[in-house]
Amino acid sequence: MPILTITTDFGLKDGFPAVLKGVIWGICPDAQIADISHSIAPQNVLEGSLALWRAYSFFPAGTVHIAVVDPGVGTQRRPIAAQMGEYYFVGPDNGLFTPIYNDAARLGWAAEVVRLTNLSYWLPAVSHTFHGRDIFAPVAAHLANGIALRALGPVIDDPVRLTLPAPERTTSGWHAHITVVDIFGNLTTDLPADYLLNDEGPLFRLRGHEVRGMVTSYGERPPGQLVALVDSENFIELAEVNGNAARSLQAQVGDIVDVILGGAIKNE
Repeated sequence: MPILTITTDFGLKDGFPAVLKGVIWGICPDAQIADISHSIAPQNVLEGSLALWRAYSFFPAGTVHIAVVDPGVGTQRRPIAAQMGEYYFVGPDNGLFTPIYNDAARLGWAAEVVRLTNLSYWLPAVSHTFHGRDIFAPVAAHLANGIALRALGPVIDDPVRLTLPAPERTTSGWHAHITVVDIFGNLTTDLPADYLLNDEGPLFRLRGHEVRGMVTSYGERPPGQLVALVDSENFIELAEVNGNAARSLQAQVGDIVDVILGGAIKNE
């Protein structure tokens, strides 16, 4: 049974995600559809790319992932579809799939990207403002039905890529960056936990607050205390136990977390 996912910044108020599902079921009636998120901040391509990246690989081989965070809708930006490893992706060529391109390169997956030009797989009428409905949903449904990727348009070798945040080495440790603020107000950074292996006990500084050392779970400290731990994707996260670290610290995506390694702390 075909499986598709949808990631958008549409929200739920206006029914736009339901429209995409209706289009998909009209073409691929047996499709199972999962919502990854419709709460991406409007036009925030980076946030959308990270939400999709966290989820896509947990789906079965052959899943078709639709992502529509598309501030350039109706312009000359290209509509694309891709196959990377065992998965398919459909959306605008604006960098949404950057982390997955990186996964494909790192893991040695076969990867191919096509520009969507074959109008046979679009809806008959295409608006300038809703390519999710008129291009991406029908193309994804046809892929789920078994249409070959190359039937959709010509192969391209220059898909748009985002510059993803990355930690910066300092003399005493790292400058990490907040990349995600989740629904609980937890603050995910771009610092892989592996970078702190065997450290004697790092110190984290953010907006005048300090967190010393790390815990393995939120429940190891009393409510209201700030903690540092490894999140489910193996990145360093700051959190407030049973609270909201983003609100308490007035922190947001892009803020820098100073990470001072244990050995450097002794010299302060």
